[in-house]
Amino acid sequence: MVPGSLARTLFAFVVALCASAADARADWLFMPFVGSSFGTETSNIIPEAGGASSSQLIFGGSVAMLSRGIFGVEGDLGYAPRFFERDNRAGNVSGSNVTTLNGSVIVAVPLAISRESLRPYAVAGFGLIHAAAEDAVFGFSFDDNLAGINLGGGAIGLISPRSGFRFEIRHFRSLQSAPNLLTGEDSARLGFWRATVGVVIRLAHN
Repeated sequence: MVPGSLARTLFAFVVALCASAADARADWLFMPFVGSSFGTETSNIIPEAGGASSSQLIFGGSVAMLSRGIFGVEGDLGYAPRFFERDNRAGNVSGSNVTTLNGSVIVAVPLAISRESLRPYAVAGFGLIHAAAEDAVFGFSFDDNLAGINLGGGAIGLISPRSGFRFEIRHFRSLQSAPNLLTGEDSARLGFWRATVGVVIRLAHN
């Protein structure tokens, strides 16, 4: 599937989920976040030692519609500059980055149980993973658009009727696999974990 078609499919998926999960007592939430990626695996060869496995800065935001019951839906955008560079410092690899765009389903503890305390949830969905890198020494490069899935969980805690915090950990993995040129074993084109903390802004409350 070409990236344009994937993006349109993702948009239609999120719209359909919003329509099916509509609740007269749902909250619309905007949640900017910052955090770190870790546990990266990739079938691409990264010459810079430790570049593919070191923790990297990642930031972005989510917009979610979360009912007072169990279900909700979410659109999530994340960006990690210098993703394949050791400790976010430019070395052999320059201009690398990873961007994720996903539509997901949220399953949360109902408000009738959590009340105004932390509200745990699980999240799962699919979308687009864009990964790019260029090596200034060896001359290799890649610029991939990959279909991917995400799965994770976290907790939302409101400290006022309009604001709060979110803590989350999530795993991203491409659906496509490829043989690693060094080991010969098949592995995901790209997979990694994302741990974030974010601010919750309640945009609308019904």
